[in-house]
Amino acid sequence: MKEIQCDVAVIGAGTAGMTAYRTAKRSGKRVLMIESGPYGTMCARVGCMPSKLLIAAADAAHHARHTAPFGVHVDGAIRIDGKEVMDRVRRERDRFVGFVVEDVNGFDEKDKIRGHARFLSEHVLQVDEHTRITAGSVIVATGSTPVRPKELEPLGALLISNEDVFDWTDLPRSVLVVGTGVIGLELGQALARLGVNVSIINRSQSLAGLSDPTVREAGRAIFSQELDIRADVTVLGSEVVNGKARVHLKVDGQERVEDYDYVLGAAGRRPQLDDLGLENTPAQWDDKGRVVYDMTSLQIKGTSIYLAGDVNQRAPILHEAADDGRLAALQALSEGQDEPMARRARMAVVFSDPQVAVVGTPFKSLPQGAVTGSVNFGNQGRARVMLVNRGLLHVYADQDGAFLGAEMVGPQAEHIAHLLAWSLQMGLTLDQMLAMPFYHPVLEEGLRTALRQAQSALRGQ
Repeated sequence: MKEIQCDVAVIGAGTAGMTAYRTAKRSGKRVLMIESGPYGTMCARVGCMPSKLLIAAADAAHHARHTAPFGVHVDGAIRIDGKEVMDRVRRERDRFVGFVVEDVNGFDEKDKIRGHARFLSEHVLQVDEHTRITAGSVIVATGSTPVRPKELEPLGALLISNEDVFDWTDLPRSVLVVGTGVIGLELGQALARLGVNVSIINRSQSLAGLSDPTVREAGRAIFSQELDIRADVTVLGSEVVNGKARVHLKVDGQERVEDYDYVLGAAGRRPQLDDLGLENTPAQWDDKGRVVYDMTSLQIKGTSIYLAGDVNQRAPILHEAADDGRLAALQALSEGQDEPMARRARMAVVFSDPQVAVVGTPFKSLPQGAVTGSVNFGNQGRARVMLVNRGLLHVYADQDGAFLGAEMVGPQAEHIAHLLAWSLQMGLTLDQMLAMPFYHPVLEEGLRTALRQAQSALRGQ
């Protein structure tokens, strides 16, 4: 067995792992990166990029069907070629993955170890049966894996995740989506717009990460106009019948049986820590079975091991994963002595139509005395011009007028979310935000309306 010593070992070559490797390598230390699967980040291979390719095709189909209100009539039926749709998704996905693989190919060959790493002790890793590594610190950046509800396990290959969708060569006729989070809503709506018979169910009232009940219900009302989306549904069991996925559901107190080509499990993701051997280290677990780590340093309590990226479940977003990788590497190099770096303002976007966004402090975490400003996009000028006038934005501020955060469902929420996140990171107040220029006519004028309402609420207290 080959024996190697290093200062920092990084397990996982995704966004967090690659950033950790680069950061540690720049210090001149001996760094190893271990990967058991194919190179190419989750974002490029099965996440951000291929999902947006599918959504882009779905948006094209949707827009083509809805030109008449503008007086523009498309003669003849809109034809969707599922094979062509998925061919472009796969080709462009492979192109994005190729860029990542090129980056990894540029890493020093002697630093790359292929195989499954497992802790023998806090500082000793074994990779398959060929290499034993002694490391000063270890950064675990193994990502996450889809949750597979036990009630759906009997479906076998008919139970899929987002990681399977992008390898399709054609579109199926029907899909049941289980989960109304980011993945469920994005892929469910995209498939429906591409002609797939889609139902989206959830065991609770949650929707796209929204905690503001007014915004959430506004979103539910909008999406229900287009989609078969049902809340408070219990999955009782499942089976394969005549090549179809048969699912037993409890809806409004009544049991129902429904058949689909596939069931897309989108009920969340869990840390990928399987067979990692953390039990052979001083790592500790809480009463919910989660590894105990410090969220400011990413260090597992009582160890020289760090959790970076989706594996720590702090914020499963690409730029956050990159920041995690850099932070973990800096902490590992300093043996936990460096001050943790400042983090960026929190922001999450769902690329549905309308889009959903949460920035900064969500409604559920607002301090006592916080005020809310609101705008309904139903009558917002630019939104009406473009016929995208649906949605609701709530902004939050504290009693001193400092901007705290926002939740919204609405047109081009991805862009408004960025403006709000930048404002939050700069520590702006409502007065300072309203002193910024707002062109006319733009969707951002809706944001100004919400900010003004929050400002008025403060002055009225």
